[in-house]
Amino acid sequence: MKVLITGCNGQVGSCLVNLLQNKASVEICAVDRAELDITQQDAVSHYVSSFQPDVIINAAAHTAVDKAEQQIELSYAINRDGPKYLAQAANEIGALMLHISTDYVFDGTKETTYVETDLVNPQSIYGITKLAGEEAVAEVCPRHIILRTAWVFSEYGNNFVKTMLGLAKQRDTLGIVADQFGGPTYAGDIAAALIKMAQVITDSNKLFDTTNYGIYHFSGLPHVSWCEFAQEIFNKAVDQGLLVKSPDVKGIKTEEYPTPAKRPANSTLNTNKITTVFNIPASNWQLALNHLADYV
Repeated sequence: MKVLITGCNGQVGSCLVNLLQNKASVEICAVDRAELDITQQDAVSHYVSSFQPDVIINAAAHTAVDKAEQQIELSYAINRDGPKYLAQAANEIGALMLHISTDYVFDGTKETTYVETDLVNPQSIYGITKLAGEEAVAEVCPRHIILRTAWVFSEYGNNFVKTMLGLAKQRDTLGIVADQFGGPTYAGDIAAALIKMAQVITDSNKLFDTTNYGIYHFSGLPHVSWCEFAQEIFNKAVDQGLLVKSPDVKGIKTEEYPTPAKRPANSTLNTNKITTVFNIPASNWQLALNHLADYV
């Protein structure tokens, strides 16, 4: 299986490379913006036609949620146009397209977990452009999987876990938002899910039901607030000897921590579909916090 990975230096991209680079049955071509600018259609078409991948995994995105409120054109270029060009190129050679999306396509007002068929209503430029990317991929490439995920963390890049570990060493008390809820998701679990989906679909010994192409939700359980997530990070850090003691965590309301981009109050995603179709369980984010030394 030949796999093209875009955004290879991001959180999920790095994990994809780690999981695939030593597999004898897989040939990977891992690129970041320096090697392939996905916003340039001709470059994408040339790269894909030259490498001839069986699978394209797009892990590239403009994920700076607050900066996106000002960087509108850039957000559309990376989050909509890039995925569209990759999907077009995939369709031209009959490749499978796997694209990562986000919980931010929802407005967060639903009282229960979001399923794949729920009405989308993004409230930020990031969410709007990511939804546009979903629609573009689905429109131009029938053989596609769109994987919506949430609250991504890992040993790589910048994320909530790393931020909390840094702040815990500087402050005795921290105010953390307690009225936004979601499922923290380990990037390594996202990468493993994408790989398994690609293998199931491309396995020549199995007939994949084409009605199963489309959108899937994948995130962590149990669902928690940012405040509860932070407390668990600190508890694990103390247990692992990375912190002498946990800072005092105080839950605050969203309006007490204003940000340029509006965040959904409810980011909880229902992951039953991916478990039913691909036998992939929800991310075990608590287990992923057992090696916090790798995050510092």
